[in-house]
Amino acid sequence: MLVSTALSLLGLGVICWILFNLAVYALPFFVAVTVGHYLYMSEVALIGAVAGAFLAGALTLILGQIAFATIRSTPVRLALGAFYALPAGLAGFHAIKGLSQIGSASETWTLVFAWVSAIIVGATAWARVAALAGPDDNGPAAHHAIPGGRPANDG
Repeated sequence: MLVSTALSLLGLGVICWILFNLAVYALPFFVAVTVGHYLYMSEVALIGAVAGAFLAGALTLILGQIAFATIRSTPVRLALGAFYALPAGLAGFHAIKGLSQIGSASETWTLVFAWVSAIIVGATAWARVAALAGPDDNGPAAHHAIPGGRPANDG
């Protein structure tokens, strides 16, 4: 009994670790699956659908990272971060809801765990996408500029 409980907790921990690490890739995965399904249903060969799906997912990931790193407008960056966080939160909701139902939790607690997980996984995905951008131009270094327009040498 003790060994099965320990292995169950270890397995749950590994699944949650994988969920947090892969949360950033929920939007590119969603785009890849959607494009692959569309290509396959429009009678493209299986290899073409897989190649198109892979290309669409990779392009979504690369363009999103470039856009988030170069755009300095706060509202646009918040919207871009939300595009990455919402699918990740949805994935977190369904993953923990399924795990809670396997564990025979009541419907109320299943939904509570699922919503908390959606918020945490979505926030984690947004923070990881935001970490790709680097420091903001309006950060602390901008306040220490010398009159010539150059930033002060704090180091």
